[in-house]
Amino acid sequence: MTKKLTYFFNLLAFLIVCNGKAQYNTEFINYSTMGRGIALNVDYEAGSNAIKNDMMNKLIWGGYISNEMKDASDKKLKATNNFGISLNYGTTAFIKGNSKFDFIVGFKNQEVLNASFNSDFYRLMFYGNKRFLGTTADISQVSVNALRFQEVKFGAIIHHVDSVAKIGCSVSFLKGEQLFYFKTGKNTSLFTSADASSIQMNSNFNLAVSDTSNRNLLSFNGIGANADIFFETPYKSKVGKKSVLIVNANNIGFIHWQNKSVQYSSDSVITFKGYQIENILDLKDSTLNKINQDTILQKLVNGRKENFNINIPTNLVLINKIYFGKMNFVLNTGFRYIFNANYRPYFFAEPEYHYKKMTFIAHLGYGGYARMNYGASITYNGKHIFFKLGSNSLQGFIAPKIAYGQGLFFSIAKKFK
Repeated sequence: MTKKLTYFFNLLAFLIVCNGKAQYNTEFINYSTMGRGIALNVDYEAGSNAIKNDMMNKLIWGGYISNEMKDASDKKLKATNNFGISLNYGTTAFIKGNSKFDFIVGFKNQEVLNASFNSDFYRLMFYGNKRFLGTTADISQVSVNALRFQEVKFGAIIHHVDSVAKIGCSVSFLKGEQLFYFKTGKNTSLFTSADASSIQMNSNFNLAVSDTSNRNLLSFNGIGANADIFFETPYKSKVGKKSVLIVNANNIGFIHWQNKSVQYSSDSVITFKGYQIENILDLKDSTLNKINQDTILQKLVNGRKENFNINIPTNLVLINKIYFGKMNFVLNTGFRYIFNANYRPYFFAEPEYHYKKMTFIAHLGYGGYARMNYGASITYNGKHIFFKLGSNSLQGFIAPKIAYGQGLFFSIAKKFK
């Protein structure tokens, strides 16, 4: 691995961890099929509308990123690009209340990394500023969010509203473990002179980092709360034998990060002169030692330790189900959006076929973090066991060199009477 890539991976590791629906991150939708029981759930998804999957795997799992990989993604860059990873895992139990409602309790770990960036930011990160000699790299409106937190959930679902509808609601207590938040404003740029003897940075950004001295699963750097809301009702339709509408919003909440957290902000112009800096990714240790880092920080940023609130990504899912024939074929169409997550509106369709205790689902969607998504899943809903395995983004595993996005979801449950 070259020194250039080492610099980048160190930065990426810092962004990710600060040391360090099926697939819809919602338990209530599973309840509609599973019913009462205790379940283990894992939900992973990653995608970008610009970075192809083979390069994304190197970013996530580590490894050498070739010029061929970088160039392939570089050709697909748009004015605004996005990138996102989420991993959620935990256990949830739906426990019998009475004939009309059940209780829900659960524990979950959630990890999120997402970004919105322009083409100049991508090229600066992966090629350095050598290709910007005599020009200015525009790094305005860049956003990077990395968040890890745990939750304990309590709630209930009424499964016989007017004998047919379902309404669910839960409240979670959150423990904030790690946070990295970075956002640049308008007119943020980096100019490199033609002879590489000076760099001028027009800085306009905000940065927030949780306590960097306390970073592990037991870390208690923040406290917060969120709520989940679920609604399902059948309705009359001229199409099919039966129609059902599902609305689910979860992670509606915030985390209050404690006063050991740090915020930085800057709105100034800084110029470095007197050094031959052709590529900021190839800075030699001798060059770095000549620069007084404390002075730079004092000029560049306004750093202070204080507590603050951050809204967590809020997930909204709408699903319309139409049943055909003898109710063994269902067409699902839906919409998903994640607020506070650099996410784009996501539209999808899922033909679903039921055979005895098995359900087979195909998935086709567009938007979100990736572009076009193709997926499939299988569900077994037995008397005592519930099982689901699938992906809404199989294309990333099948053709990583040309595809965008990947994902996997898994649930297994012991059902209760």
